[in-house]
Amino acid sequence: MHLTLLPDYQQLTALSTKPHIDRDPLIMFRKALSTSSRALAASSRTIAQRPLVPSQLSPAPLDTLRTTSPVRIRWYSDQPDAAAKKDGETATPEAEPKEGQDANAPSTVEAELKKKLETKEKEVIDWKDKYLRSVADFRNLQDRTQREVKSARDFAIQRFAKDLVESVDNLERALTMGLESLKIEEGKEANADLNNFYEGVKMTEGNMLSTLSKHGLDRFSPEGDKFNPNEHEATFMTPMPDKEENTVFHVQQKGFKLNGRVIRPAKVGVVKNP
Repeated sequence: MHLTLLPDYQQLTALSTKPHIDRDPLIMFRKALSTSSRALAASSRTIAQRPLVPSQLSPAPLDTLRTTSPVRIRWYSDQPDAAAKKDGETATPEAEPKEGQDANAPSTVEAELKKKLETKEKEVIDWKDKYLRSVADFRNLQDRTQREVKSARDFAIQRFAKDLVESVDNLERALTMGLESLKIEEGKEANADLNNFYEGVKMTEGNMLSTLSKHGLDRFSPEGDKFNPNEHEATFMTPMPDKEENTVFHVQQKGFKLNGRVIRPAKVGVVKNP
C-alpha cells in the first residue's frame, strides 16, 4: 500500500495570512516541511500502536486524524499484489497435475499388489492341487500295498496247496474203493479188518480237510449246479431229457479253492440237449 501525505489546507491558509516577513517562499516552505515531518512522525507512532492495520474499505476516523495529524492520509490498493494473487490463483491449477500424479501413484501400487496377490493365489491353488494329488497317490499306494500284503499272506501256500490236493484225491479214491469192497461182501460175513481200515481212512481224510480249511483251502463238488466256466472244467457233454440243459450231472474230479480263489477247477460232465 502507498501512503501519500498532503499538507492541510487550513494550515497553508494560516501561513498565507501572516505578516509580509513570513511570506517569504523559502521560509514558508521550511515551516511547512517541518510541520509535515512532525505530523508524519506522530501518525507513524499512532499506526504502530494500533493492533490491526486499517483496510482500504474501513479508513481511520476523521477525529483521530485531525487531532493527531495535520496531514491527510489516503490509502491506495496495490495493483502488483492483486496481480500476484491472480498469478497465484492461476498457479494452483498448474500444481494439480502433480497432485494427480501423486493420486495415481497409490493406484499403481495397488495394481501391482493385486497382481502379486493374484500370482500368489494361483501358486496356492497349484500347490494345493499337487498336495491333494500326492495325498491321493499315497492313499492309493497304501491300499494297493495292503491288498498285495493280504494277497501274499493268503496265497503264500498256494503252490503247497496244489501239491497237497493230489494226496486228498488219493484218500478219496481209497475210500471209494473200500466202499465198493464193503458192498460186495454184504451177503457174506463182515470183514472187521476191512471195515476198520475204511473207517481209519475216512477219519484221516476228514482231519486233513479240516486242517486245510483252517488255512483257507476248501474242496467243492458242483453236482447239480449250473455250469460255471470260471470254476468248472467240462470234460464231456451228453443229452439228458430229464435234466435241465447246461447243468452239471456228473463230477469226475472235485475242485479246490484257496481263500475264494480257484486253484483247481472241478472236472465235470454237462447236460447238452439237442
